[in-house]
Amino acid sequence: MNRILIKNAKIVNEGKISEGDVLIENDLIVEIADSISLKTSDCIVIDAEGNYLMPGAIDDQVHFREPGLTHKGDIESESRAAVAGGITSFIEQPNTVPNAVTQEILEDKYSIASEKSFANYSFMMGATNDNLDEVLKTNPKNVAGIKIFLGSSTGNMLVDNEAVLEKIFSSTPMLIAVHCEDETTIKNNLAAFKEQYGDDVPVTAHNLIRSAEACYISSSKAVALAKRTGARLHIFHLSTAKEMELFTNKIPLEDKKITAEVCVHHLWFTDEDYKTKGNFIKWNPAVKTAEDRAELWKALNDGRIDVIATDHAPHTKEEKQQSYLNAPSGGPLVQHAVVAMFEAYHQGKISVEKIVEKMCHNPAKIFKIEKRGFIKEGYFADLVIVNPSLPWSVNQDNILAKCGWSPFEGFTFRSRITHTFVNGELLYNNFKVKDSRAGKRLLFDR
Repeated sequence: MNRILIKNAKIVNEGKISEGDVLIENDLIVEIADSISLKTSDCIVIDAEGNYLMPGAIDDQVHFREPGLTHKGDIESESRAAVAGGITSFIEQPNTVPNAVTQEILEDKYSIASEKSFANYSFMMGATNDNLDEVLKTNPKNVAGIKIFLGSSTGNMLVDNEAVLEKIFSSTPMLIAVHCEDETTIKNNLAAFKEQYGDDVPVTAHNLIRSAEACYISSSKAVALAKRTGARLHIFHLSTAKEMELFTNKIPLEDKKITAEVCVHHLWFTDEDYKTKGNFIKWNPAVKTAEDRAELWKALNDGRIDVIATDHAPHTKEEKQQSYLNAPSGGPLVQHAVVAMFEAYHQGKISVEKIVEKMCHNPAKIFKIEKRGFIKEGYFADLVIVNPSLPWSVNQDNILAKCGWSPFEGFTFRSRITHTFVNGELLYNNFKVKDSRAGKRLLFDR
C-alpha cells in the first residue's frame, strides 16, 4: 500500500484555510484532521512546514499538440510541465491534426494519453459545420464537452453556419465550450491594416485587428443563442471589459447555464507589453488594454468569471520569431499559471482561497468531474504544496515545455510549488519530475 502523510499544512479548501494533516492511501485521501499520528514505518511523512496545501489545479483549456503537431509539444512533455506547475488535470482541445471531429480520432487521443500522460486528462470533441451526427455520439460520462470555434483562431474548425450552430446548441445535452471572435470583423480590420502597412503590419496592431468589438459581437451572439436554446454554455478566454456585462454573479455557480473563463495571460499582460514581448504574447483572443485587464480582475473576484485557465498553446521559438502576420498565436503557460496567480496574491489582487476556487473547485463543478478539485476524504489525492515565500526565477534550464521558452522568462516569482501529487503519487518535488505516468482519464458525474 502506498501511504503518505502530509503534516503541518495550511489546507486551502472551500473558502477556508485550516491547519492540519492529510493522509493518502494509494490514490485517495482517506483522512483529514488537525493532527494524524502514524508510525514512520507505516508511511512516508512529508512536513509541509506551514505552507499551503491546495487541490491540484484543473486546467479546462490546453492545446498539447498531439497528434500531428508534436514538434511544438506533446502529451508527455506538456503534462510533465503541467504537473511541475501544480496542474494535475487538463482538458485538451480538438484542433490537433487530424482535428478530433470523429469519435475514432477522439478515442485515439485518449489512447495516447493513457500511455504518456503525467496528469489526469480529458479531450473535447470538436464541432464543425457538418459533423453533428458524430457530436451527438459523444459520451457525457467520459468526455469533457463539445468545443466550437466561432472564430477560426488556429486550425480549420470555424463553425460559421448559423443553422448548424442552432442545431448543435439545441440538440447537445453536454457542455458546449466556445472560442468567441467574429471572423468578419477580424478580416475587415486586418484588411485595413494591410492597406496601411502591406506585409509589415506591427504586432502592436494585434489587439486592434482581433479587437474588443470582434470578441463582443461573437460572445454576445453565443450567449443569446444559449439563452434561446437552453444550451449549457461555457465561454473560453474572455479578454474585454465589454464582455463582462454578459455574465452574472446573482446565482450560485451550480445553477448557472452560462459560465465564463479567463486566462492567465489576459490577467497578466496588456497591449503595452507587445512593445517588449512582441509575438511571444500574441494570443487569440488578443491581450487587450490595461482597462480591460482591470475589469477582468473585477469580474473574476466578484463571481461573474468562474474559472482561471491557461489556453496553453506552445509554438517553437522559430515560429514565433517570424513576422507578425506569419507568427502563430499562442504560448506555453501550464508550468507558471499557479505561481503567477500566487504572485497576484502577493500584489493584493486575489486571495489564496479565491485562487483555489477558480483553478480547482470551479472547473470540477462546471464540468462535473468525479472526485477531483477538492481536498475531501474519498476524493483522489491530487494535491499541491505551495511555499509562498521561496523565490525562483524562470530560465531556459527550468522550462519544461517542449518549445523551450516562456513569456515569463527572466521573471522571479515569490512563490514556489514544492510538491505535486497525482492520484496519490508524489510526481514533482522541488524541480524534479518523477518519471511516472500517473494520470488517469477524467470521469464526469452526468
